[in-house]
Amino acid sequence: MMKYIYAAFVAAALAFGAASCSEEYTTYSDAEYVMFADTLSMNIVLSDADYFSVPVASTVACKYDRTFGVEVIDKGSNAIEGKHYRLLSNTVTIPAGKLATEVKVKGIYENIEPTDSLGFVLRLVMPEQLEWELYKEWTETKVVMYKVCPFDLNNFVGPCILTSMLLRDYPGENVSYQRLARTVAHPTEPNTVIMQNAFFDGYDVTLTFDPSNPANPLVTMDRDQVLSSSDQMFGLIHGDNKVLCTHSSYYDSYYNSCQRFVELWMHVYIENMGATVGTVGDYYNIIEWISEEEYERLRKEGL
Repeated sequence: MMKYIYAAFVAAALAFGAASCSEEYTTYSDAEYVMFADTLSMNIVLSDADYFSVPVASTVACKYDRTFGVEVIDKGSNAIEGKHYRLLSNTVTIPAGKLATEVKVKGIYENIEPTDSLGFVLRLVMPEQLEWELYKEWTETKVVMYKVCPFDLNNFVGPCILTSMLLRDYPGENVSYQRLARTVAHPTEPNTVIMQNAFFDGYDVTLTFDPSNPANPLVTMDRDQVLSSSDQMFGLIHGDNKVLCTHSSYYDSYYNSCQRFVELWMHVYIENMGATVGTVGDYYNIIEWISEEEYERLRKEGL
């Protein structure tokens, strides 16, 4: 529904874009309305970012600058102004000839915890005739922000614990759907780790991290990695007795640098001499990196 409303707004903005502003009352065909681009704004806070932007849009471009107030309201807010964030200005200006501008917000990185999901509500302060009755609620927006730590491959190297829906369904010789493993940096491939004895003893898999977009921290796997032998996993030989895996094409996999874990959607399949024999399925897994002390404790407990 949100995407539909936003699409309607964009269409309206394009339709009205050629119209000129008037300081007198406007008709529907040349109406001037100003609002936030969405009623929800999701934002990441980075250690080296000066600010993040909350977009504001108008249905028409004017021949003069337009300046409006911006205020924080208590309703729906759990972030503290001055502690978790600050507005770089309490006004916003749409320049002459433009349809949009932005509210600039500085997220205070060091005061936000990795598990925090903080938000506050912004409201545009402007003449009532600029509020579009159909989308009156768009004069406010909920700004949500969360912390993203810088990517460091070393955070994903070392002992880890795997919790796997695949192992729940096909444990093989594993005692449970959880198991301990270790990762090492790949000797030649950048941003890649080798997970040793990953799901089954004797079989390693690789994970590749993509840090190019901190807001979309993706993880991928090479194709045709051998996960296990089919007799070890199923108790029967299928195809060429190799169970293969790669990342899922249906669900994205993500990493979290602050909390040092990966949410991995893995596609599992069987081939015979390169020809597909069958698909086992797509399985959700969580890999969490832990300390050496925690690793030893869990190992002694029999995991």
